[in-house]
Amino acid sequence: MAVDDILHTSQHPLLHSNGAHANNNNKKNINFISLAKWVLKFTMWIVFLAWVALFFVIPTDFGSELYFDWIGATSKSPFGYTGSMLLLYSAPIIIISFLAVPYLLISGEDRLQLQEKKTPRFRLWTFPVLVDGPLGVVSAAELIGIILFIVCVVWDGYFYTAVVLRTIPDDIPKEQCCYILINLGHRIGTIGLYCLAFLFLPVARGSILLRLIDIPFEQAIRYHVWLGHLTMLLFTLHGLLFVIAWTIEGTLLQEMLQWVDLGISHFPGVISLVAGLLMWMTSLHLVRKKKFELFYYTHQLYVIFIVFLALHVGSFLFCISAGGIFLFILDRFLRFCQSRKTVDIISIKYLPCGTVELMLSKPANLQYNALSFIFLQVREISWQQWHPFSVSSSPLDGKYHLSVIIKVIGEWTEKLRGNILNSSGVDLNLRPQTMITASIEGPYGHELPYHLMYENLILVAGGVGISPFLAILSDILHRTREGKPCLPRNILIVWAVKRSNELPLLSTNDMELICPFFSDKLNLEIHIFVTRESQPPLEEGQVHEATNSSPPVSNSCSMSVLVGTGNNMWPGLYVISSTLGFVILLYLLDTFYINPYDISPWWYTGLLFVICMLASVFIFGGVMVGLWHLWERRNAAREACKDDRIMVEKMQHNEIVAHNDSCQQKLASSINTYYGSRPDFTDIFGDISEKLGCVDVGVIVCGPPSLQTSVAKEIKSRNIRRQRNQPIFHFNSHSFEL
Repeated sequence: MAVDDILHTSQHPLLHSNGAHANNNNKKNINFISLAKWVLKFTMWIVFLAWVALFFVIPTDFGSELYFDWIGATSKSPFGYTGSMLLLYSAPIIIISFLAVPYLLISGEDRLQLQEKKTPRFRLWTFPVLVDGPLGVVSAAELIGIILFIVCVVWDGYFYTAVVLRTIPDDIPKEQCCYILINLGHRIGTIGLYCLAFLFLPVARGSILLRLIDIPFEQAIRYHVWLGHLTMLLFTLHGLLFVIAWTIEGTLLQEMLQWVDLGISHFPGVISLVAGLLMWMTSLHLVRKKKFELFYYTHQLYVIFIVFLALHVGSFLFCISAGGIFLFILDRFLRFCQSRKTVDIISIKYLPCGTVELMLSKPANLQYNALSFIFLQVREISWQQWHPFSVSSSPLDGKYHLSVIIKVIGEWTEKLRGNILNSSGVDLNLRPQTMITASIEGPYGHELPYHLMYENLILVAGGVGISPFLAILSDILHRTREGKPCLPRNILIVWAVKRSNELPLLSTNDMELICPFFSDKLNLEIHIFVTRESQPPLEEGQVHEATNSSPPVSNSCSMSVLVGTGNNMWPGLYVISSTLGFVILLYLLDTFYINPYDISPWWYTGLLFVICMLASVFIFGGVMVGLWHLWERRNAAREACKDDRIMVEKMQHNEIVAHNDSCQQKLASSINTYYGSRPDFTDIFGDISEKLGCVDVGVIVCGPPSLQTSVAKEIKSRNIRRQRNQPIFHFNSHSFEL
């Protein structure tokens, strides 16, 4: 140690000891947080595994004994048999939601592991296993989940069928045959309720559970589709067995119209099944693709489906599926509150390729990630239709806005452009004269910025699918300029378009304006494939300028913070308060109404149960939403209501203009455009393998299913045949398809 250092230390022993003490405290805090996270994660896994094991064990003889012991031990409470079933089937998923709140709060930014990994490794969630089939691209983790779910259904079906077969005598009379069919129908209906317990979890867009496992809604929606097909198949078979039995008995019409007080009422079940069948038939891929509005409006029958299911089975059996349905109601009410608010459109940019960029006002404390998307409603077009669009701006572009790029390719988007122009056939250079009324749900997306977790990124886009990658690129450039954590250093963009008039989409971000001399810090390559043009157009090189306009705004209408990533305190309080409110209302109902007056009709108790669920969300959750809204308004009042992107551009313009020419030359040299050809992913990934060596490479695809399949097939092939000195490719898609 140098003499000056020794003297400095001796002259300030108190500062030295205080610094050491602070470091020790920091280490203790870090250790405590790590321990708390481990305990919470371990507890959540135990509860989840016990919940899943329940569906395997209950159908067995051993499980039946445990089940009746449980009912006998817990049914003496004021909640009765309903409380026993609620605690057994629905409480586990609610408990996990409760534990997820502190876990997400204490995790914070440290969940984002930006450090370089020494040894590349495979990950189940990013390893494509099934790449060309009816399920689309399926990862190893998803395949394991599918297999376990199918095994559970087959397991339950086997044991329930075995119980029924035991009652079959050698000489089967007609009445016995009908009894067997009805008994088997009951068992299959129970398995359908098991599947229904999971059905609504993936479609709770802002659910605390989806945040916990970091699966965005655009990926989770297909789990809902798979579960929906399986659930309705079981419920249809359930109803069909009853119809066959009643037909044999000659009492079909009487049984279908039956509505009894004690036991299961058939008529509400018929209504619920009809509503479910209508939703199922109109959700098939061909119908959904060609008649989206028919699919959308028919799917609103889920309210009829749930309510009449509760009337059909009563509160006792409805508790099997109540947990997932309750979490969905929580999310739906939150979305309803957010969507009532109109949002200002700060500016509109018309691009030459027939796309429109909308810049929407948002509060500074609304958080989102670059791979986010929103649902947009324009009331002048329809009060019911909500359409998803990827966010094309980075959260670092500006605190008071986000942008989306909308390509005019359908009836709704054509109406949107016409509404903006305020008349048909108007020149795009004219400014809109009126303000359109927009409402927003979202933004939704990854809780963690997936694109920041890899040093090497490959972004594959088709057409307007480039828009989320513009947000990724902007986010990386901002972080590089500001010195924030940012792992990507090598980025390859592969973009396939039909016509060259779509190329100006890439120029919506001025990369040199965001991060001067970014080419010195970031290795960026862009390969563009124009598939339907064999050579560059004659006007290539001409500048296609976008037309900007600023419609009138109120300067006070921005998005609500009720939905968004990153903020976990208020969603957690909302879930906890609503759940506690539900328990309180159920206790009051049982104590002061059901038990004293001996309310026994199953259909009526089922209706009261659903009313308690809704009332707890509206009353107790509504109070929390009101407090959340007040907190939002107070924070918004502290912020200056102006868009800081313009300020940033003005501040940076002077320092960049001197170097603009040389920077544009570097950028142009990194862009390669190929006409009349499609991307050859074998060659592209082969070149990457030779250049990078043994590293992790994150691959994100945003485009049609055919593009996803092509990329996933190549990744699967290379990962299986991988040598030690070759990279591991991690597949992730960002395509939203309802």
